[in-house]
Amino acid sequence: MNFIEYADREMVVMNVANKLAGKLKSALSGNDRVSFAVPGGSTPGPIFEMLSATDLDWDRVDVMLTDERWVDENDPLSNARLVREHLLNDRAANAQFIPFFRAGLSPGEGAETVAPSLARHMPISVLLLGMGDDMHTASLFPGDPSLNNALASDAPLLCPVYPEGQPTARVTLPAHVLDGALNKHLVIFGDEKRAALERAEKLSPEEAPIAAVLDEIEVYWAA
Repeated sequence: MNFIEYADREMVVMNVANKLAGKLKSALSGNDRVSFAVPGGSTPGPIFEMLSATDLDWDRVDVMLTDERWVDENDPLSNARLVREHLLNDRAANAQFIPFFRAGLSPGEGAETVAPSLARHMPISVLLLGMGDDMHTASLFPGDPSLNNALASDAPLLCPVYPEGQPTARVTLPAHVLDGALNKHLVIFGDEKRAALERAEKLSPEEAPIAAVLDEIEVYWAA
């Protein structure tokens, strides 16, 4: 893990957007298509907006989520909605988006339907992650009865999860897919999350799911 501290959040946004753009351009130079996996939540929105204006071959970039709430894309809780509003604009509107939600199917049925189609996008070329104060990442939550399935080395490429205390069921990329990304980047803000990350380094992925992806990851932090 390489931990990089910035003076303020605006510097994080600017530098992470530039770093992701550089990694995507590098990946595109040696591949016909590249995959870019991104989180939901409020943290990446400004990064997405800056990145969307970057001049690169977006029509060769396949964008997917790291995880998704099992709600329609029009729902305010939808991560796909956030990505479409903040990332898939400007030049990045030419990127190919891979949605996970399937209307009329349960999370388990939907994950089983989508998972085989993700194989051609593996390994993920560039991965952006966030982390909660509870040390969860993507939808890998500590204490979730379905966590062990998503931590398994042979987990399917998309897993249904049912985290307690959350308003909806979710689907998530499993730990081995996240950890296997060719370029891994984590953005966290605030002292609580920095302390949580430091705790996670000493814990197992079952206790702190973020621990499953910390090998060779770039971490960007500001208070």
